[in-house]
Amino acid sequence: MVPTRELLVDGLCLKVFDGHLESVSAHFEALSKAAFTRTEVARPETVGYKHWVTEVRLDALVRQPIYELSHRAAQSFAQPGETFRPYRAYTNVASYGDMLFTHTDCLPGMGDLTALWYICDEWDIEWGGETVFYDQQGELAAAVRPRPGRLAVFDGAILHAGRPPNRICYKPRYTFAIKFERVAQ
Repeated sequence: MVPTRELLVDGLCLKVFDGHLESVSAHFEALSKAAFTRTEVARPETVGYKHWVTEVRLDALVRQPIYELSHRAAQSFAQPGETFRPYRAYTNVASYGDMLFTHTDCLPGMGDLTALWYICDEWDIEWGGETVFYDQQGELAAAVRPRPGRLAVFDGAILHAGRPPNRICYKPRYTFAIKFERVAQ
């Protein structure tokens, strides 16, 4: 898989892939019927502000075509003699008015990756909902906007936040995340 865009944030890689997920509408329809719970938190100090999530069992994940695409994209980060193994998969949903906080997905230097799919059947640029990435000084370094079937893969140590949709958007913002850990082969 060849990335559409490739960026560095404080030396950590962020790659964006477009056009690889053929069944975006089917995924969107399935998520519209999924059971979400308001149990996810960004950081320990934001525990009072939970957001919506539904977990995916890893044994079910690895049988899905979306996993193979995600793993291939993650492997583009691998050094010789290593691979990536999933340790968590889930979907978040955000709507206008939700509060989503900045966070990292792993500690610096761990090398874990996040594969983040935007699951939407359409998305207008005016609807917002971007994932924003910050440098070590807290300045905005990059943004990835939702597009049907877009995949962003990034080092989990990059500070980032999903932004909820703007007021004019009546569609949910679904992001399907797979967390990968780096392992020696």
